[in-house]
Amino acid sequence: MSSEDYLKDISEIKTLMSKSSRFISLSGLSGILAGIYALIGAGYAYWLVSNSGRDYLILEGKTFKLVILTLLIVGLFSIGTAIFLTTKKAKKNEEKIWDALTKRLLTSFIVPLLAGGIYIIIILKQQRYGQTGALMLLFYGLALLNASKYTLGDIKYLGYTQIVLGLLCAVFPGYGFWFWVVGFGFMHIIYGAAMYYKYDRN
Repeated sequence: MSSEDYLKDISEIKTLMSKSSRFISLSGLSGILAGIYALIGAGYAYWLVSNSGRDYLILEGKTFKLVILTLLIVGLFSIGTAIFLTTKKAKKNEEKIWDALTKRLLTSFIVPLLAGGIYIIIILKQQRYGQTGALMLLFYGLALLNASKYTLGDIKYLGYTQIVLGLLCAVFPGYGFWFWVVGFGFMHIIYGAAMYYKYDRN
């Protein structure tokens, strides 16, 4: 066996092992679009709050409900886009979209995110608004970090970034909105673009 054949076999074995232990069809484009959705949603929420006086601090207030609705719409669009583009990429790569590995990935991601979401709802009901942005970033970063062992390792860097931004947001709560914009908007676009050029472009 020539050295070229040997190296080719080693490469194929490594690829098969990677596919069996990691879900590698995440779409970089979905990250870019998620960031764009977040920036659009943040712009609309900023406009709402700027024209509402203090109404946005009242749970039953119209502005607060519209801001929450905007967050939910951004989340649904981001999830829907990620599912569509990731499924499309998985089919192209002849990779199973739903198996034991995918279930582990989703469980690792959803559990910290769900726990964080419930905790945020609890403190909002207690009218403790100051740390909401920080908690969103922290729990999202922890969810990404927890899920990174089942998918592209690069995603852990996005997780670390969200955690750092969340901690900074906790230190400077008056700038929570802008930390949120950077974390969920610009960082998603930067990460998605990096992943697109690294994995998807070819």
